[in-house]
Amino acid sequence: MTQTTESEALSMYLKEGTKAIHDQLDHSIMQLNPFADTASYQGFLRMQLRLHSASEAVYQDKQINNLISGAHQRSRLNAVLQDCKDLNISTDLLQIDHKKGQEVSINGVYAGLGWLYTIEGSNLGAAILLKHVKNSLGFSETFGARHMTAHADGRAAHWREFRALLDNLMLTDPQKKQALDAAKQAFHFVTKSVDQIMSINIKEVAG
Repeated sequence: MTQTTESEALSMYLKEGTKAIHDQLDHSIMQLNPFADTASYQGFLRMQLRLHSASEAVYQDKQINNLISGAHQRSRLNAVLQDCKDLNISTDLLQIDHKKGQEVSINGVYAGLGWLYTIEGSNLGAAILLKHVKNSLGFSETFGARHMTAHADGRAAHWREFRALLDNLMLTDPQKKQALDAAKQAFHFVTKSVDQIMSINIKEVAG
């Protein structure tokens, strides 16, 4: 790939470019208190299912895996699905959310990198969420919160490894812009999903 004309690392470029929407999303989610009760947490899981369904094709993409070695091993879609089943979310709702995710268009490898950055970053922050889930609801990495499980190497080390792979890519400025636009797209998709599922407190979860 062509050497970028700017020295700023890709991970920092994406972090700075998404900070405002990231902070706003975090605030919105926590304001809804997703760990207040099981029904609220079910909404949180459905939002996660939409996000991971939207991004699954990125994790399995051959070009992405050539750039980010082992990307397919980082996918958490199956873990999210199992969490949803643990909490008896109906098959009909799971199908709706999976379809909503699959309707998202992620166009090209650089857009895929932006989505990957957004989702991998969420795993780093899952440590705090996991504490809330354990303390408030009694769920764990083996029931209901599987998708929050830390990597065997630790969250921080796993994130540093991913960030190094990103930063070693030599992207042009337009390619970096594609990645940033896609990272913002991912945040906007989650924000929309929060509004559609969590904000209106859908509770028709048991089939």
